Amino acid sequence: MFYQSVINADMSQNDAMHKDDLEKSGEALIEFIESSKAESILRGAREKLQEFFDHHVLTKKTTTELLNDLVHAEEVVGQKLLDLEQLKSQMAQEVERMEQEVQRSLSKSQILDSEQEFLLKELERLRDTEQEIQTLQQEVDEDTTEVIPSAIYIAQLYYKVTKIKLEVDTEPHILRGVHYGMDVATPINIDTSTRSACEISDDLWSLVTTEW
Repeated sequence: MFYQSVINADMSQNDAMHKDDLEKSGEALIEFIESSKAESILRGAREKLQEFFDHHVLTKKTTTELLNDLVHAEEVVGQKLLDLEQLKSQMAQEVERMEQEVQRSLSKSQILDSEQEFLLKELERLRDTEQEIQTLQQEVDEDTTEVIPSAIYIAQLYYKVTKIKLEVDTEPHILRGVHYGMDVATPINIDTSTRSACEISDDLWSLVTTEW
């Protein structure tokens, strides 16, 4: 019992000493913290951290705005490209339409030129024929010494107009001659005693071309 009491007393004394040492150490630590620059350093670190966070938020906001502006610019450029493609397509169609119109106009012009050339040639031919008829008429009117039989004169005049050359020395009821077409000569041999005058006239005029 005695030894136990001594041991207990000694342990109690040691506990008291440790407690006293801890209290002194805590007070010394608190005094050191209060007297040192730790709080100032911690405050500075918090301020730096806040500045970094604010800068991060601002950078993120600016980046987001730039991305939004970039997306909007891409949309605007894309729409302009679509509009340009549509305008290009419309212009290509208009150019093609104008080319077709020009081609049709050229074709019409060529046709008109050909028709005009043909008509001018026909007009010149008719003028020559008219001049020949007038010359023939003057020869008949002025030549008092030579009388051309009326049948021959009519035959010559008829040939100028119809290109049909009739013989004048045939039998009374036979109409004989040749039609000189553009490509072929067609003989004529009609018995007038078996045909009416209208039928004979129709047959002869059917040989005359109507193309001018």
